[in-house]
Amino acid sequence: MITKLYTKSPVFIQNIFISIYGYYWKNRRYGGCFNQKLTDFKKHEKFSKDQWEDYQTKELRRLLVHAFTTVPYYKDSYEKSGFSIQDFKQFDLSDLHKLPYLEKDDLRKFGTTTLLSSNRKRGKFYSSSGSTGTPVKIYFSKEFHQTWSALYEARVRNWANVNYKVPRAMIGGRRVIPTAKSAAPFYRYNFAESQAYFSAYHISNTTASEYIAGLKKSKAVYLVGYATSIYLLAQSIENQQLKAPQLKAVLTSSEKLTQNMRQIIENVFQCKVFDAYSGVEACGLISENDEKELLFSPDSGIMEVLNAEGNYVNYGETGEVVATSLLNYDQPLIRYRIGDTVRISKNQQTRSGYQMLKIEEIEGRTEDIIMGSGGQKMVRFHSVFIDIKSIIMSQVIQTSHTQLAIKLVVDNSYEKGKSEKIMLKRIKSQLGEVTIEFLYVDTIAKTANGKYKAVISTI
Repeated sequence: MITKLYTKSPVFIQNIFISIYGYYWKNRRYGGCFNQKLTDFKKHEKFSKDQWEDYQTKELRRLLVHAFTTVPYYKDSYEKSGFSIQDFKQFDLSDLHKLPYLEKDDLRKFGTTTLLSSNRKRGKFYSSSGSTGTPVKIYFSKEFHQTWSALYEARVRNWANVNYKVPRAMIGGRRVIPTAKSAAPFYRYNFAESQAYFSAYHISNTTASEYIAGLKKSKAVYLVGYATSIYLLAQSIENQQLKAPQLKAVLTSSEKLTQNMRQIIENVFQCKVFDAYSGVEACGLISENDEKELLFSPDSGIMEVLNAEGNYVNYGETGEVVATSLLNYDQPLIRYRIGDTVRISKNQQTRSGYQMLKIEEIEGRTEDIIMGSGGQKMVRFHSVFIDIKSIIMSQVIQTSHTQLAIKLVVDNSYEKGKSEKIMLKRIKSQLGEVTIEFLYVDTIAKTANGKYKAVISTI
């Protein structure tokens, strides 16, 4: 009902809707324990390696005892593996490899039931982007949301010399512009947070000047959002030989940021780019400081980087990320195979002095770009599949500007006619008139690096 009313309303009414929503989000993220957690995270930045090891050991033991006693999934899994509560009270970081993995499919199946703590605080579920084709639901209580927001403030915004209180612009996945053919302005304004939320679905050479006008009018100090979307905007501005307002920082996430993308963004907006990696699972945070060092925050979680045999890789090598969150006690994710790969820096000395694991490159998040018939460029399709029951995996393939194929792996309860109608409507609202072929398969092939690619373009 509210969505329909928003869609039919004029822009100034849509801004009011978004501002009301923004007021709710501001209180949810920055109220409660936020300030105390922010203080704690800033204190941790001074830790030595020994202090970090002591901290993680203590927090891991506390988490495992909690999971064993209040989370049915882990109680059953760890008992079958021969562990007792006494084992977890004296558990060491070096013992972590003895625990079984939490697979993405397990999280999909049990995330809303037996993976929840019986002592969980009141909260709500948020869907992941499904970059590997399988969206999952992550449980956030207010306290966890405030804790994670404090970590983001300390290690992303503050490391980029900005904060949540100053005006900002954002390019994200929310459908703030109702249809693919909407006219300017291509953003809506959240007065509660001084935030201009730009559409990721209308970026093109012909709209670049309108995005610049929006940045100027909103007086944005910094820009945050999907790496590829921000790059596509910067590229369009450069192609049209336009001048963008100088920003203090650009914060990218969610997709692989290449050196070429970074250079174009920095040239166009005349500021540094600060990349980060986490995901809605919030199992750990990798973020970039002013020295251009990508560092893993040890108080966000424990990150194991493993080779194909399940052994820890050496410095300078690439491996799969297996993550254990130290912050979410309501839906603990322990040894979770998140599906991404990173390369650890060979030289672990930092110019910043922070004693945190240094990452050379965040790999495995590149997605191809889908182009609409009107020149729209898109990379994010997770909203197409969210809340459609029984979709196990998906893959979008573009063969021409007007033709898409969607591969789907579904289970027996899948409602074909109803689901296809929903997906068709969602895609056309983003790309305009396109022909879509639905292909039902038993599995979706992996890429050479063992990943599932959610988006493929052959044009």
